[in-house]
Amino acid sequence: MKDAELLQLVSPAIADLGLECLGIEYAPSRGNSLLRIYIDAPERPVTLDDCEAVSREVSAILDVNDPISGRYTLEVSSPGIDRPLFTPAQFARFIGQVAKLSLNLPVDGRRRLQGPIVAVEGDTITLEQDGTAVAVTHDNIQKARLVPDLVALGLAAEPKKGGRSPARKPNK
Repeated sequence: MKDAELLQLVSPAIADLGLECLGIEYAPSRGNSLLRIYIDAPERPVTLDDCEAVSREVSAILDVNDPISGRYTLEVSSPGIDRPLFTPAQFARFIGQVAKLSLNLPVDGRRRLQGPIVAVEGDTITLEQDGTAVAVTHDNIQKARLVPDLVALGLAAEPKKGGRSPARKPNK
C-alpha cells in the first residue's frame, strides 16, 4: 500500500481526535518495517497523550484493514523543530523559512537543495539556492524538512562577527 493510501485510511480517525495528520513515512524492511505518522495540533504543541491516542486509533484501523503485510512498528510523532513537509500546502505555510530537499531527479545538476521557500504555485515549489530561484515539482521531492533557525528559537548564540579565533598555544 502506498503512503497516500495509508494517509487516506488513517487521516479521518486522526481528525476525529482534533489533530492533523501531516504525513506518513513507510520504510519497508525484511525483518520489521517502520510506519511513522506525523501529527500536529492546531494552536498548541503535540503532547504525549496525543501520540498515544493516535497510536491506539490507528493500530485498531490497521488491525482491521491489514494494509501492510508482515511485521512493522507503528511510530506516532510530532513534527519537531525540523518539521517534515509533505504537501505543497505545507510548503506554502512556511514561505520565507529555510527548507532542505532531497530530490528524486536532479534539478540544475543537484539532488539536494537548501534555501528559503520563495513561492508555491500549484505543485511547484520554488526555493532560493545560492541567490538563484530553483523551481521543483512536488512529485520530484523525495524528502523535505524545515531547517530550524536555532538562534531565533533561542537554542544557539548569535555567531560572532569579524572576530578571529584565538591563537592556539603549541603543545610542549
